[in-house]
Amino acid sequence: MLITTTSSLDNAKVVTYLGLVSGEAILGANIFRDLFAGIRDIVGGRSAAYEHELRKAKDLAVAEMTQQAVALGANAIIGVDLDYETIGSGGSMLMVSASGTAVVTG
Repeated sequence: MLITTTSSLDNAKVVTYLGLVSGEAILGANIFRDLFAGIRDIVGGRSAAYEHELRKAKDLAVAEMTQQAVALGANAIIGVDLDYETIGSGGSMLMVSASGTAVVTG
């Protein structure tokens, strides 16, 4: 499955537009990771725990979006947009949403 953020493809022509597909992933943040991330924010540096959770959430959202596209008969998704948010009390949860247009290329 070709997945791209662009709205057109250089080496393929879009034959059929199948519609919007999307995927969402919401993951809870662990209190111990939150504590250590807060300490890293004070002293500087990267928070590997949060980076891992964001990557995991992105992968889950893209996989869900891809499953929807496959179910529609698509072989590509164009115009993909990824959005990242914190939700819940005090931003205790990480949310990633992925959306794009499922297409058939020829």
